[in-house]
Amino acid sequence: MDGSGPTPYFLLPGTARVALARWQQVFGGEVRIVSYGDLSRGDGPPEAVGHGELVGPVRLFAADAGPRDTPLETSGVLFSLLGADAPDVLRRWFTDLSTDGTVVDALQERPWGDWDGTVRDAFGVTWLIGFERSAAEA
Repeated sequence: MDGSGPTPYFLLPGTARVALARWQQVFGGEVRIVSYGDLSRGDGPPEAVGHGELVGPVRLFAADAGPRDTPLETSGVLFSLLGADAPDVLRRWFTDLSTDGTVVDALQERPWGDWDGTVRDAFGVTWLIGFERSAAEA
């Protein structure tokens, strides 16, 4: 496990498998899933995600919330992908996430010359995506 920085871990309301598959479609990478059954958990359906991981250009964890967990509710937090890849890739990620999500603030050039925008995906995760002007000119 890479411990180089914070990695989001989303507890979802029974949608972790679908979310991980969707994020893999958007960001690429490999999905690894361990089910409740694999973990011998009896507090939910055996096919529920006990631990899931997307490993690739974007790394994150997700699981289906158990009965004692509170599923994801986000307010006042953005998951930043600023400069996480080349501008054309970041534009594609923004477009892909907005397909079944909601554009909060369009991806656009800012007065200082850099680009950013905010999109809330279908699972309630809000992504801040952007790049510096110098990257767009390269």
